[in-house]
Amino acid sequence: MNLFDVKDRVIVITGATGILGRVMVRHFAAEGAKVVILGRKETVGNQLAAEATQAGGTAVFYTTDVLDKARLEQNYADIMARFGRIDVLINCAGGNMPGATIPPDKTIFDLDMAAFGQVVDLNLLGTVLPTLVFCRAMVAQKKGSIINVASESALRPLTRVAGYGVAKAAVVNFTRYLCGELARKYGDGLRVNAIAPGFFLTEQNRTLLTNPDGSLTDRSRTILAHTPFNRFGEPEELLGALQWLASDASSFVTGSVTVIDGGFDAFSI
Repeated sequence: MNLFDVKDRVIVITGATGILGRVMVRHFAAEGAKVVILGRKETVGNQLAAEATQAGGTAVFYTTDVLDKARLEQNYADIMARFGRIDVLINCAGGNMPGATIPPDKTIFDLDMAAFGQVVDLNLLGTVLPTLVFCRAMVAQKKGSIINVASESALRPLTRVAGYGVAKAAVVNFTRYLCGELARKYGDGLRVNAIAPGFFLTEQNRTLLTNPDGSLTDRSRTILAHTPFNRFGEPEELLGALQWLASDASSFVTGSVTVIDGGFDAFSI
């Protein structure tokens, strides 16, 4: 018996057209799962689904907006009509914007509250709303795994990323709250966990971490100086933890936050 097997499980991934999400889609399709790609980039999503299918996997793309409950409900209806169940939900949608950050030449009093609210909504409500919609299938099945994507900034306040850090900290709190809520009311087959990635180069942070010529910024050098591995993570390095949390290998694991950061959170001086 392979405890890590996810073959034929229906795995829904929000934010699946981003850099990290694409890697997750390709991996789980290759592992034999039926992958539902949810995102806003229609061209990328359809291409991902085609690639996975050509490689022998099963994948389908639906456009979505994680802040639009009506759209999510339609996604849910389409998924259930096609597959009849949802076994795993990976809440990967999220992001940041300049107005919700504090650059070195500004202070907290320059924070753009509208941008701050948008970042909190995208990362927190963009996790809560899909969970409330798609989790209904898991409750009916009495089994399912929800995996939220938090961040290193949820665990240690980082300079500059004011809105993003607050939102991801709330995602961790929501993860721990929901694990008890679901288990106590619907049984021990429902699990809620999170991963907390450290520093990975993505579309959202590339301009913060690299210069136009591809060299590292001062902030990148500071990050690496506090990372024992002395490098950024590769997206593929998230997959082992995700496979574990999506499979029966983690059947007694809920409310956990798995840190994947090359030692950043553990290191001081």
